[in-house]
Amino acid sequence: MNPLLQVKAQGQQVWLDNLSRTLLNDGHLARMIADDGVSGITTNPAIFHKAIADGRYYEDDLTALRREALDAETRYERLAIVDVQRACDLLLPVWDGAQGNAGYVSLEVSPALAHDAPGTIAAGERLARAVERPNLLIKVPATAAGLDAIEGLVARGISVNVTLMFSLAHVDAVGAAYARGIRSLIAAGGDVRRVMSVASLFLSRVDTLIDQRLETIGSDAALALRGMTAVSLAKLSYQHYLDRFHGAAFADAKAAGARPQYMLWASTSTKNPAYQDLLYVEPLIGPETVNTLPDATLAALRDHGRVERSIDRDVDAANAHFEALAALGVDLTEAGETLQREGLEQFDTAFAKLLELTA
Repeated sequence: MNPLLQVKAQGQQVWLDNLSRTLLNDGHLARMIADDGVSGITTNPAIFHKAIADGRYYEDDLTALRREALDAETRYERLAIVDVQRACDLLLPVWDGAQGNAGYVSLEVSPALAHDAPGTIAAGERLARAVERPNLLIKVPATAAGLDAIEGLVARGISVNVTLMFSLAHVDAVGAAYARGIRSLIAAGGDVRRVMSVASLFLSRVDTLIDQRLETIGSDAALALRGMTAVSLAKLSYQHYLDRFHGAAFADAKAAGARPQYMLWASTSTKNPAYQDLLYVEPLIGPETVNTLPDATLAALRDHGRVERSIDRDVDAANAHFEALAALGVDLTEAGETLQREGLEQFDTAFAKLLELTA
């Protein structure tokens, strides 16, 4: 069997970390949905920059938009919203079949709003109205302001993909914000069954930074810990997910129809060529999780992936790894804040380049 379909049989969703009109117009996305069981799409400014810069299918629409008195961001949104709507429509049968648990497409608010909660909520509501599809996720960063925005959007019945998470502290804060939003929606008499959220934990960047710090320490004990932090982080995050959303604290919300906020593994292409290409895939397979894969990693999984339930294996080893890092003075919470700041800067840069294309 296709390993991608084996992953689906284990209860994990595979999403594609890419979207372009080439994928849409040439039928590639439709084939991945039909043949590989791809059940969602994630996007970001860098993905749309590449799509518009390299894609011949944008030229006519962009030329027409430049004849209108629009700013560069509005032109970008006009292009992106069409792509997102088309992807949502392709995935709508998946959404229907999964009763709203799968089949989503993510669209990110402007990175300029990362520290502006009211602005993020307003942008999220505006984009949700513009796309007008039930299987849209508004993508919001896990900053301090983002936490307030997540709570506010969920309380308004808007589904959310939380991005730029790099630590257990981020996982816990985001889960709590989602739960608060759900409770507010229930209290207001809203329909929580129409709300979905995923919490996107970025993996390869964690190993890149922590490996650098371990190499600076340079001891045998430190060097032996390289390449293990991100997978350990994901395994412990899943345990936190189970405790929060399948424990007593969320039981009343579940009884009202609320969904748990699934963990999503992001940044899953291996950055270090010394590491195997499915390092952030094969050890992290399990129910009620999502892995969003760039094209090359998805192809590698299809070609030679070894699939079995693995997310809840070696949890004791993951805890021991975290303890060993702490003993060496490696502060994973601080590292997560550093990585989030860097991620915001990278998104700002990508968005600026994107707007240059549509100016």
